[in-house]
Amino acid sequence: MVSDQKIIEACGKGSRKAFRELYRKYAPVLLGICTRYSNDINEAEDILQEGFIKIYNKIGSFRSEGSFEGWMKRIMINTAINHYHKNLKHQRYVEISEIHEQLSNEKDREIDPELPVNKEIILAIVQNMPEGYRFVFNMFVFEGYSHAEIADKLGVSVNTSKTQLFKARQYLRKKIQPYIKESVQNNING
Repeated sequence: MVSDQKIIEACGKGSRKAFRELYRKYAPVLLGICTRYSNDINEAEDILQEGFIKIYNKIGSFRSEGSFEGWMKRIMINTAINHYHKNLKHQRYVEISEIHEQLSNEKDREIDPELPVNKEIILAIVQNMPEGYRFVFNMFVFEGYSHAEIADKLGVSVNTSKTQLFKARQYLRKKIQPYIKESVQNNING
């Protein structure tokens, strides 16, 4: 397998073969990121293609100061956010002060890794979240953004980011419940 440094250098010189190698090597991982931010696989593949075009055009600006894969992931996330902004006119945010109050009192709980639900089910649930919930959830839980950073990137208020995360977690809990009940029932019937 060709090293990343050789692929980077060859892509920087315009080698299509090197770019195909780059795509083959990283498309599965990057498609996973795109899938988390999209409504369906077709949209995820569109984001992936657009992101790879950006990677190809910007590969000369990669300075080897960090992980090449991390650099590409950041481009994919930003591409997904840009895609979201293009389609924002179809979205509507709701700010509710009571929910904000509840958020202030709720402990920050992440998804329990011991849940009897596999990753594919969780991914499907996240994909089916309303877009605002999904973006904030992904950025906060998977990418580690703060609410201030999310608000800045998505062009919303910090309270909207917090509200969307709260609603995303509620949505996820509600959708996971049937799987938990089924697992418990299967253990009882054993």
